[in-house]
Order: sequence, then C-alpha cells, then structure tokens
Amino acid sequence: MKLATIRTADGTRAVRVDDDTAVDLGCRDLAEVLRRPGWREYAAAATGKHYDLTTLRYAPVVVAPEKIICVGVNYRAHIEEMGREIPAHPTLFAKYARALIGAYDDVMLPESSAAMDWEAELALVIGDTVRHAGPEQARAAIAGFTVINDVTARDWQYRTLQWLQGKTFEATTPIGPYLVTDGSGRERIAFDVVCEVDGEVVQRANTEDLVFDPPALVAYVSTIVTLVPGDVIATGTPGGVGHARRPPRYLTEGTELVTRIEGIGELRNTCRVDRRAG
Repeated sequence: MKLATIRTADGTRAVRVDDDTAVDLGCRDLAEVLRRPGWREYAAAATGKHYDLTTLRYAPVVVAPEKIICVGVNYRAHIEEMGREIPAHPTLFAKYARALIGAYDDVMLPESSAAMDWEAELALVIGDTVRHAGPEQARAAIAGFTVINDVTARDWQYRTLQWLQGKTFEATTPIGPYLVTDGSGRERIAFDVVCEVDGEVVQRANTEDLVFDPPALVAYVSTIVTLVPGDVIATGTPGGVGHARRPPRYLTEGTELVTRIEGIGELRNTCRVDRRAG
C-alpha cells in the first residue's frame, strides 16, 4: 500500500495512492492516519474522494513530525573506504520539520552556505507508540519506508563538533512521495539507493550494507525517547557525497537532484538559491 500527503485547495489531505487514482483517507496528513487504531485496515478500506494521479501535488509525506532523527556514518563500505572503524553505536542528530519539503519541491539553498551537499537515504516512519522496544516490537512499530535526501550545508555542519546547524536549514530536505507500507516488518531490508546530480549517478548502494538496520535504529532511539506515530528516522547515506570528492562538488542554482529507492519511490528537485532573507 502506498500512502501520501497531498496539497489541495482546501489544505493538505492524506491519501492512498492506487494504480489509477488517489483516495482521500479523511485525515489532514499521514500522521493523523497513523494515530488511528487499526490504521492499516482503515487506510486499505477507505472510499473517500478520488483525485486524478496526474494532478497530485505532494507535500512532505509527514508534514510536521514530532521528531526527525537522522543517522550518520551508517554504511559499512563507506566507513571502511574512509579508513574509520565500524561504530559501536549509531551516530544520531536531528532535524526540524521546517527543513522538510515535498517530493518535487525546489530545494532552497541558503545564501549563507557555499557547500550544500546531497545525501540520499532510506527513511522509515513510525506507526505506533513505542518505548524501550525489543527487536520484534521495533520491527512492528515501522509503518513503512520513504525516500529522503538529507541535503547538508557542510561549511555550517563542520563549524563545530555538533552537526545540527548544517542539517536543518529550512526547505532543504525533500521527503516522499509515498510511504510504502508493504513489507515494512520484513526480516531482510534490501533496497537499492541511487542519487543523481544533473543526470550523473553520484551515489549507488544497497541498504543491506547498513551497519544499523531500521529495526535496530528504532530499538536504539526508543531507549532514549518515546517514538510516536509520524516520527521519521533517516537511516544514513552511502559514499559518493560531494564533500568527499577532490575537488569537492556542491549543489548550485539550477542543479537537478534525483533521489531514487527501488520499490519505494523517487524525489525530483531543482535547487534554487533562497534569496528571501531580509
């Protein structure tokens, strides 16, 4: 099942995306759907207003999650190629909801950064309230998967030892277009992750190379804080980012950024310099 949040003349609406139509789920966004008891059955059975697929305007798949938790250095091959040791624990940081944009919205590059970089990632969305989750409870708490690109201001990220300031500039992080719920509780999570910049493949990996897989991340984070429906966890990016290239390569005005995960969906975003400040 594919679920999404779309923009309409009357505000955002949660929908089920079928082969030939999108069906209104009677809620303003997917977080509201996920908070309903028995949300899977509810979403599958919904028979609300229908929308033409060709006219859909996608909002962030979850418009205002309570938490957006991100993971760094989580692809084994990338860690080893950098000469680092495999970490014993996940490296966590956060984003705020204002960083999120829809699957086809423009990525707004801040004028204050000269080093905006791409980071293609698999993201999971929480579908149940969970705290101190064991492995099976963690797996069951995953509502589904979506696509995210953790676009990062490297010059701000590395100003200090803490990464937050480089990770959460407004309107920089596309997510969507769908939440894919099929197989979210699967034992083997193997998706091909691809990022293209102006038509060139710059990242390609498979999520089987993750050091900490989605259930492990849910279990770990839920030990720290209660996870609630609609929370997002971005699982980390593989090698191929622009900052690691020699010379470095960054996103600029007009860059076309495509982020694709096999079986999940695709983001297509044009980069624009944000000159709205002041």
